[in-house]
Amino acid sequence: MQNKLRIAVVGFGLIGKRHCELISQSPQLDILGVCDSDTNRLSLAKSFTKNLYQDLPEMLSEIRPDGIILATPTPLHKVQGIQCLSEGIPLLIEKPITVTSQEAISLIEISRSNDIHLLTGHHRRHNGIIKEAKKVIMDGAIGEIRSVQATCWFYKPDHYFNASPWRTKKGAGPLSVNLVHDIDLLRYLCGEIKSVFATSVPSSRGFENEDTANGIIKFASGAIGTINISDSIVSPWSWELTSNENSSFHATNQSCYIIGGSKGSLSLPDLNVWRHNDGLDWMTPINATQLKHNDVDPLKEQIEHFARVIRREESPIVSGEEGLKSLKVIEAIMRSCETCKEVLINASI
Repeated sequence: MQNKLRIAVVGFGLIGKRHCELISQSPQLDILGVCDSDTNRLSLAKSFTKNLYQDLPEMLSEIRPDGIILATPTPLHKVQGIQCLSEGIPLLIEKPITVTSQEAISLIEISRSNDIHLLTGHHRRHNGIIKEAKKVIMDGAIGEIRSVQATCWFYKPDHYFNASPWRTKKGAGPLSVNLVHDIDLLRYLCGEIKSVFATSVPSSRGFENEDTANGIIKFASGAIGTINISDSIVSPWSWELTSNENSSFHATNQSCYIIGGSKGSLSLPDLNVWRHNDGLDWMTPINATQLKHNDVDPLKEQIEHFARVIRREESPIVSGEEGLKSLKVIEAIMRSCETCKEVLINASI
């Protein structure tokens, strides 16, 4: 039997705590330490480990984890990521990978030069729904993808922002914090995005960031799509509320993505494939087949995958490079919102 891998978690907020819970439940992982600058949050981590730190360099000087999960606010990712990778420690860094693509490139360069794996925490790719959707698309069941619609509407309460004031600042709105998840899935399912044209409106709460945005995306394949996001709309149409992925959200029976192909269409997350019975003709009957999927916790799957990557049994499913590509699309959307122009995306790293 293999020895347990010792993982440290940096950042003990909502997602950091969840990571600790999953690590403590894993037969192949142990929590070696937790780091958080907030003493109140840090005190809550006592049930997971006795190794508690307020300072990341201090933690790295005292313990040597086999891997680190970085779940701190995005503006801290570059500096803290460099500190972890420079120590030669494999790193899973929560999405978005960094604030800017240049920051992400600096992390990727260090991981490459030190031959240390860098993963981005786009956990939705580990969801059984997405795995089945990817298989259906790759098998050609809906034909050539022609268009995509994605909706990401929800209402964030005031206490969400009061608990973490950084969420009110420029660059921490739903485009970077939330839509980057949806962009990553669209890239994964439908291919690379080559350009965007988008518009946004300022936060109705008076924050520095946007709270609603809409965009047109063009894929390298020739397909087009629309995306619409808001954290100030009361709605059942978002991945969080439709996928039943996180029990903290009250699930609805709606869909938030529609992928249209030349032979059929796929709605997600309900996994309905719509096809005509008798040839490609809109005048003939059309019916849906609901596909089955493995009902797994994608965060748990991601943690276990991280362990296999640390042991070099697998390559990263969502590497630092993949995190960078999704971030570049978000940057292009933000630039388009500012300039009111179509923005091309540079695919090179």
